[in-house]
Amino acid sequence: MKSLVLAEKPSVAREIARVLGCTNKNKSYIEGPKYVVTWALGHLVGLAEPEDYDTKYKTWNLDDLPIMPERMNLKPLRETSGQFKAVLGLCKRADIAELIIATDAGREGELVARWIMELARWNKPFKRLWISSQTDKAIKDGFAALKPGRDYDRLYASAVCRAEADWLIGLNVTRALTSKYNAQLSAGRVQTPTLAMLMDREREINGFQPKPYWTVSAEFGGFQAAWRSEEGHDGRLWTREEAEAVIARTNGKPAVVDRLKTAERSEPHPLAYDLTELQRDANKRLGFSAKQTSNVLQRLYEQHKLVTYPRTDSRYLSSDMVSTLKGRMETIAVGPYATVARKLLRSPLPVTKRIVDDSKVSDHHAIIPTEQYVNLSALSPEERKLYDLIVRRYLALFSPPCRYDETSVVVRVGGDRFYARGNVLKDAGWKEAYGSVSAADLDGEDDGSGDGAEDGRAGDSRSGGGQLLPPLSANQSLPFKQSRLREGQTQPPARYNEAGLLSKMEKYGLGTPATRADIIEKLLSSQTIDRQGSRLVPTGKGKQLIELASKELRSPELTAEWERELERIAKGQGNAKQFMAGIRQKAAAWVQEVKQETKEYKPHNLSHARCPDCGKPMIEVNGKRGKTLVCQDRECGYRRAAEPSLSNKRCPQCRKKMEIHTGKAGKYAQCRRCNVIEMLEDKEGGGGRVNKHQQKRLVEQFSDKVTLSGGLADALKAALEGQNKD
Repeated sequence: MKSLVLAEKPSVAREIARVLGCTNKNKSYIEGPKYVVTWALGHLVGLAEPEDYDTKYKTWNLDDLPIMPERMNLKPLRETSGQFKAVLGLCKRADIAELIIATDAGREGELVARWIMELARWNKPFKRLWISSQTDKAIKDGFAALKPGRDYDRLYASAVCRAEADWLIGLNVTRALTSKYNAQLSAGRVQTPTLAMLMDREREINGFQPKPYWTVSAEFGGFQAAWRSEEGHDGRLWTREEAEAVIARTNGKPAVVDRLKTAERSEPHPLAYDLTELQRDANKRLGFSAKQTSNVLQRLYEQHKLVTYPRTDSRYLSSDMVSTLKGRMETIAVGPYATVARKLLRSPLPVTKRIVDDSKVSDHHAIIPTEQYVNLSALSPEERKLYDLIVRRYLALFSPPCRYDETSVVVRVGGDRFYARGNVLKDAGWKEAYGSVSAADLDGEDDGSGDGAEDGRAGDSRSGGGQLLPPLSANQSLPFKQSRLREGQTQPPARYNEAGLLSKMEKYGLGTPATRADIIEKLLSSQTIDRQGSRLVPTGKGKQLIELASKELRSPELTAEWERELERIAKGQGNAKQFMAGIRQKAAAWVQEVKQETKEYKPHNLSHARCPDCGKPMIEVNGKRGKTLVCQDRECGYRRAAEPSLSNKRCPQCRKKMEIHTGKAGKYAQCRRCNVIEMLEDKEGGGGRVNKHQQKRLVEQFSDKVTLSGGLADALKAALEGQNKD
């Protein structure tokens, strides 16, 4: 008897099969003496669509909502139905005694496998492979210590609740808004409150009234100091008269060191990365989007096997890993990391609660390098940069604190005080792991989010800025020429970049580390937000959509409460039936709100072009392939490229290339200058060139019936060769 191993992707399945000694390769599985390894292609099974319950739902009708199936059905996904049938056949093989779930070790991976098992009506024993890296050693150790499959029933229940909640809320509210306003308006359990946070920031910016302010500073023999009215004051004065009064009082007066204080500061190393923190750091340092970071990280995990499980929400390691930490350090002691790594390896690695803490590790530990040999030259530039962040953070974990002396000085000029601060680095400590990266680069700088990750951020502004101060002593007289005035204006809060938005989503518990990047991409693809440089800005569509959605649905607090309840269900502390009853109640209430709403939706991106089918103005949409003009009437559905493509056909009058358009009668070429129009042949109807496959069939069909020679044969041969070159 054999064990059936179900992986999530073909690439992972191939690696598992190789480690397990499976060599008999088939189209949909790899077989060996003891194991048959197959794979899903992401999800093979999904929740049934509304039209699967009743064909009337094929048409989106506001009166049919809400759609609330008493029991949510499953169905194989059409695009991967071939692989599903293959897995189904393997499940029914008489020589298969058990199933080993080897999909990603997380909530979504559990759902992938369990839904397949449910449709396959699996009733034999099953076990769970739960590993945090894809190295050969991790796979072997994982198969030597398989977990009982039933241990993950609660995780599966949580995953089902999440999927059904997204279906009930997202589908019903999206259909309600789209049907009500006859426009593509998408809403969801997580995406709508995320959009609401962006809109809140936009309102702050639009409602902001800048105020002028003035500051006064002075130079005292090699260092600068800023005037303040008292300790803790920010130095800003709100009228020019006040600032000029300070200058008048201080100019020409003697300057004396009033107070001098030096204190040693110690800054501990930052915590290890979880997915969200890595996405934030990659966005700030490398300019990567959250989705880009996820994709590159997945390749480092699956393809190169250089990092541990990516979709983790923990920034700590577990105690059972302590014996592996030195081996990982030895593996990364190459290239630019060799000097720091070898220095750390001279003594036992210090393992503290800031690194290892079992109480703060849930399903997976933090993201760190594996013990896999690394060939840096085999990585793409993107992979190399992201791997560099992870390795340097790992080096920092076992490095001493950064130590520096912070000196603060108060200079008295008459009855006024000027304040200055300077830092002297004593031991770079963990910052040495970042090589030439300056202390300022490691600070918890303002990223426009309004919310930083307070715990374990790399750096502290006290050590980054500052200036070199000369030797000073109390009551020392200082040279002082004159004060300087500087005018400024208060600034509105910055728009979110992806790092800032991820921080905000994490703070409110919106989504999970594995889903946040997809939520941002969904908002971008639905044209509700846009990227302007590195910042995320709501579009006209997004601004209207957030006003049309229910106030409750916009609330991040409600979604965060749902996420906490899903976590409770995964831990066996929550009630799945009660949770879903609440979801159904909210979905029905929000659909009713849309039905009763009296507001209007006006497309914000109307163009001057009109739909050739219905005559209504078309809207301009930015897509991956450029701008597209789409009929604003959703039921019409007409669309075309905003910029017409040029044909090789030339205008008979001006000889310029003609534009290709599509009308009711088919494709036609039009000269923009002369307005000459010519219909184009429909290649599918028999016009156009004969392709190579058609040529081959014609040759095979007629070659034994016709013999050509002489000039005709030569001409035909030349024509075919010329067409092949084309």
